[in-house]
This record gives sequence, C-alpha cells and structure tokens, in this order.
Amino acid sequence: MSEFEAVTAHLTTLRDYIRWGASRFNAAGLFFGHGTASATDEAAALVLHAIHQPHDLPAGYFNCVLAPDERARVVELLERRIAERKPAAYLIGEAWFCGLPFHVDENVLVPRSPIAELIEQQFSPWVSEPDTVTDLLDLCTGSGCIAIASALAFPDAAVDAADISPAALAVARRNIVRHEVEDRVRAVESDLFSSLGDKRYDLIVSNPPYVATAEWQSLPPEYHAEPKLGLESGVDGLDCVRRILREAEAHLKPEGLLIVEVGSSAEALEEAYPDLPFCWLDFERGGDGVFLVTAEQLRASRHQLN
Repeated sequence: MSEFEAVTAHLTTLRDYIRWGASRFNAAGLFFGHGTASATDEAAALVLHAIHQPHDLPAGYFNCVLAPDERARVVELLERRIAERKPAAYLIGEAWFCGLPFHVDENVLVPRSPIAELIEQQFSPWVSEPDTVTDLLDLCTGSGCIAIASALAFPDAAVDAADISPAALAVARRNIVRHEVEDRVRAVESDLFSSLGDKRYDLIVSNPPYVATAEWQSLPPEYHAEPKLGLESGVDGLDCVRRILREAEAHLKPEGLLIVEVGSSAEALEEAYPDLPFCWLDFERGGDGVFLVTAEQLRASRHQLN
C-alpha cells in the first residue's frame, strides 16, 4: 500500500483532511501569519481550495465524504505547503483584504496590514468628511489591495497605486480590473514619489518595506517566499521610511495626512525622530506599528527630516 493509499484509507470527510493537515503542519513546524493564525485555519483554506469550495463554506458540509480525486488533490496541496514552505495564499493564488479577494503571487506581499481596519472606517476620526477626500496615494502598493479598498471606501477619490516593481504592478493592475475600478485607480511605476510630479494628495497611505536586515535574515521560510524588496529596508529597517518622511510633505495638500505602517521598527523610528509627534494608531482586531502625521506636522519638522 502506498503512503497516499494509507492516508486516504482512514480519512474520508472534509473535517478529517483539515484535522490531518493541521497535524502534519504542526509536526513540520510551519509558520502561520499570512492571513491565517493557526495550522487548522491554514489547512482549512487549502482543503477548501483544493475541492473548489468557498472559504466560508457552512459548517454542515464538513462531514461530507470526499471523492477519490478530491482526496488526491487535497493531499497533494497539503504536502506542497510542507515541502515548499510557501504561505497558503501563494498556493491558492488569492488573499483577502477588507473583505475583498485579491490575486497574489510571489511578486507581492500577502495582504495582512491592519490598515484594512482604517480603510473600512474611512480613516475616522481623522477624516471627518469622507466626501472631501478626492486624491489618495497608496505608496508601495504591491498587490494594490490598499489602493483598491480605499477607492471603494472613497467613491469620489482618484487613487494612485505606486510601486517600484513592474512585476508587482502587473499584479496590481490585474486586481484593479478584477474590482472594476480602472476609471479611478492608476498603477504607477515609481521609486516612492519620483514619478508623481508635483501632485498632492489628501491622504498618503503606505505599507513600505520596514524590516531590519538582521531581522529579515532570521524570519521563518514563509517570509522568505515573499519578495525581499517588499520587506527588508536596511540596518534598522528605516531606509524607505526615512525617504517617505522627508518627501511626503511636498506631496500632501495643506490639510493632508500621512499614514504609514512600520511594524517592528516603531521603536527605532521614535528613537530616530524624537521630536516628531507620531500618532500611533490602535486597532480593535489587533496589529500595531502604524503612525499618522499631518502635513502641518511634517512642515514644522523639516529641520529634523532633511
């Protein structure tokens, strides 16, 4: 009896394969943090994808018996997750952000930013009148998830989705078409602000690279499946963020806001700019390391940014 036959002889239902997959993942020491928080959630995502079922399949179906060809697809996909150490989103080709599906591949980070919660709230209370947001920039857009979700949250806004990577922008453009926002979201190849001319925005939102080199080197293999360009940013993780702080004021309207995720580099950022009044945002669903500063505050802090 082959290994596959030995496995499938005792596993029959959808629930069986999710439980088995989770056990295999835990035994293999996989890391979970790219859209799922546990081995069970990751196994469920992969099993449902393998049998062409939605991620929110009602629980009553979990006792259904899988056909032989379905079992083969499930086992193959679960074993790939172990062998390749890639996040499930890459194996599936899709991730969710702000309740929306986005195509992803290894040219972009897997969407997981807590900024999603801010978008869903239309950046309240910092934006008191959403109708006044007419120009928005998503800097380091990757898959385009922040830009597209923001366009849907602010239907009167024109949104620029900027990234230095042509491969990432190809993914973003695919998602722009998928969500039918081609008339309001523009994908722009740009090294931060370099190709944006003198355009100014009401909101600049960014989830840039912010991982220190030593930290990136020590990350689990699942992170090394993602593009290094989207994660690593120098000795202290602030190479990209420094440029954003230095250049953003010239691209903000007088009452504009800059919102940037810096994650684990938050402490290093405060040490680097002790006089800049960062407003660190709280999230009901978890997450931290996201700051807000106003255009006025950036203007007043030019002396320490240059």
